[in-house]
Amino acid sequence: MSEIDRDSLMAYLDNQLGPDDRAEIERQLATDPEAATEAALMQRQADAIRTLYGPAATEPVPSRLSPHRLALAAQRRRWQGLARAAMIVGVLGIGMAAGWLLRPWADNLALYNRLIADAVSAHTVFVAEGRHAVEVAGEETDHLSSWLSNRLGTGLAMPDLATAGFSFLGGRLLPAPAIPGGRAAQLMYEDDTGQRVTLYITPKTGVDGPNLELVRFGSDNALYWANAIITCTIVGPQPVDALQALADSVFSQLTPAAAPAPVYREL
Repeated sequence: MSEIDRDSLMAYLDNQLGPDDRAEIERQLATDPEAATEAALMQRQADAIRTLYGPAATEPVPSRLSPHRLALAAQRRRWQGLARAAMIVGVLGIGMAAGWLLRPWADNLALYNRLIADAVSAHTVFVAEGRHAVEVAGEETDHLSSWLSNRLGTGLAMPDLATAGFSFLGGRLLPAPAIPGGRAAQLMYEDDTGQRVTLYITPKTGVDGPNLELVRFGSDNALYWANAIITCTIVGPQPVDALQALADSVFSQLTPAAAPAPVYREL
């Protein structure tokens, strides 16, 4: 960004600025395409984080962690003069609180949720690119299919979405350290209006979770699908019904013998 520093932009996106400062940021965004692009990327990432981890903020605090209850317990121990015992109880109380706060994070970080989050992050980064949107161009479909199939250890077709109005831009290999093998493939498509969708594909080995999952991330939707061989998350700005129709074609071409029934669960 040329004029807006990152701290100001983050404060703007978090609604922490006053009216005058907010108006000034909006004026600069309107005249600075680079800053506007980064603001859009940061907003998408923030929406993704809120969608995945927001439920943790709504969970009730258990009664055993009530500040009033903990204060009374500490007071009783001080009156009894058991300073050492009070210190131990305090440490245990902190440990219990930390365990409670971290429990939702562990639940939300199920492996398939990690894959969805990684798919959205990769989509956000690479759809904004021009010359470097893909590593191997779509004209090299046979080479790309062979290369990615070899790296993922499974046969991988390059779905043809021309009948849906999308041209194949190409793909790339991405790291996926959370899964065995540590690799994922990203394929990118673009329609005649310039809107792009990406497919994030990994081997199914070691991944548990639903066969189908639809998650909304701000202006984007992510549709996760898995069979016994692979997982695939399709990400794009299309409306849910359009993305589902597109996904049905994608999934049937990736593994024709194991195409799922069109039943979607939304989050």
